[in-house]
Amino acid sequence: MDVVHVEDTRTRLLGTALRLFTEHGVEGTSLQMIADALGVTKAAVYYHFKTKAEITESVAEPVLLELEGIVDDARAQRTRGAQIDHLLDGFVDLVVRHRALVALFSSDPGIARAIEKSVHRSESFKNRLLEILAGPEPDALGMVTAQVLLAGIALAGGSPEVASLDDETLRETLLAVGRKLYNRPRRRS
Repeated sequence: MDVVHVEDTRTRLLGTALRLFTEHGVEGTSLQMIADALGVTKAAVYYHFKTKAEITESVAEPVLLELEGIVDDARAQRTRGAQIDHLLDGFVDLVVRHRALVALFSSDPGIARAIEKSVHRSESFKNRLLEILAGPEPDALGMVTAQVLLAGIALAGGSPEVASLDDETLRETLLAVGRKLYNRPRRRS
C-alpha cells in the first residue's frame, strides 16, 4: 500500500468511526461495524488500529491538539484579559466546528475515557488551561468558574437541544455566556 492510500484509508476509518460513535456510542460500535461501514475487512481495520480504544483516542486527538494550540496562543497574549478572550474565542469556535464530537465528549463514557487518558498524559496542558481561566493561584471560586465555563460551553455546544441553531448563532450565544461569566466586555461587531 502506498502512503497516500494508507492515510486516506485511515482518515476514512476515523470519519466512519466518528459517525458510528455518534449513532451507537463508543461501546455500541464494534470494529466489525466500522469495517462493514467502510467496506473493508476487520483485518484492514486492525492494520491501522489494534483496539477500539486506539481508534477512539485518534478520533479525539485532532481536537485536543487544536485546543492545546489555542491554549498556547492564549498564553502568549500580554494581559490576562486578552488571554481569557483568546481562549474563550478559540474554545467556542472549536466547540461549534466539532459539535458531533463535542456531544460525544460530553455524553459517551468511551470518548470521556480517551480524553481523560490524553489529558493525563499532558498534565501541564491541563494546568496551563486552568491557569489562564482561574489565575496562577486560584481560589475555589476561580476553579469552579473555570470548570463551569469549560463544561458549560462544551455541554451546551454539543447539546441536541441547540442542534437546530446555525453555527454563527451558536457561536455568538456561547461567547456571550462566556463573556458574561468572566465579566468580559462585549466585542463590537
